[in-house]
Amino acid sequence: SSTCSSLAGSSPESDEVFSEPEEKRLPGKPRVLRKTKSWKTFFTMVHWSVRRRSSWVQLAGHEGNFKPSEGGHILKKFSAVEDACLAELMADVLRPFVPTYHGMVEVGGERYIQMDDLLRGLDTPSIMDCKMGTRTYLEDELCQAQQRQKPRQDLYQKMVKVDPLAPTAEEHGTGTVTKPRYMQWRETISSSALLGFRIEGVTIEGGAVQKDFKQTRTKEQIVDIFLAFTKGDLGVLVIGSSLLFLHDRRGQASVWMIDFGKTLPAPAHLALHHDAAWARGNHEDGYLIGLRHLIETVRASLGRAAREHEGSPAQP
Repeated sequence: SSTCSSLAGSSPESDEVFSEPEEKRLPGKPRVLRKTKSWKTFFTMVHWSVRRRSSWVQLAGHEGNFKPSEGGHILKKFSAVEDACLAELMADVLRPFVPTYHGMVEVGGERYIQMDDLLRGLDTPSIMDCKMGTRTYLEDELCQAQQRQKPRQDLYQKMVKVDPLAPTAEEHGTGTVTKPRYMQWRETISSSALLGFRIEGVTIEGGAVQKDFKQTRTKEQIVDIFLAFTKGDLGVLVIGSSLLFLHDRRGQASVWMIDFGKTLPAPAHLALHHDAAWARGNHEDGYLIGLRHLIETVRASLGRAAREHEGSPAQP
């Protein structure tokens, strides 16, 4: 059991859900995101090198959230929650599985968390970002949304873009959906609600970043992605309690737990188990449910790769 509630963090969609609707912002007013940006773009850092220090930020899509640093470190925009969590993890049994934390630094008047650059030393790495847990929003966020159930056209448009049949007849009639409705629907179309994890993004050997996994839901679909990610190499994929899978051309491989911007202490009267279904008030995150299904999926990928290897014609 645990007294810590660990959520996988945000996705591009969840960042937009908790931001102001586009049409409601005043001209010239910058977009304000109401929660910590996650590592959702970390996997795009494969495009960054010493010679291209500015390009990875643009490719990541969040200028100012990450900065390169010296000595094999990377800077991430400061979050008090994530900073506190990383500091605690440095004295925890999970320390070997998280980026080493090097404290808070100030650069140009902005505060950043300094940690190890997980891509240092890798030769054209392939990267896969998996978000863990059966839900990716905090209970407080859902409660706040339900207290202010204002119909939103932008969320309706996002819903019908993914699945035109998803809105109810009433929602189609008004052309709007509420935030709580959208939040809960979004988890059901991916593998998050079913398997307790989802693939957020993949890039293979420095190629294009693939992020179109919103409706990747079944284990069979995920096995296909795993095999493409590893190219069927049985010796590449390393299993662990993680979100970020890395491997490169030289056969180096690692798995890391990342993204602690929404990892908070659970209420004092609760001891979380992380393998129970979430119900309002129990604060369970389903992390271990996702980990179990992730391990099963990787085993299925290895099994299929072995069968395909055995059935392939011998090389001359």
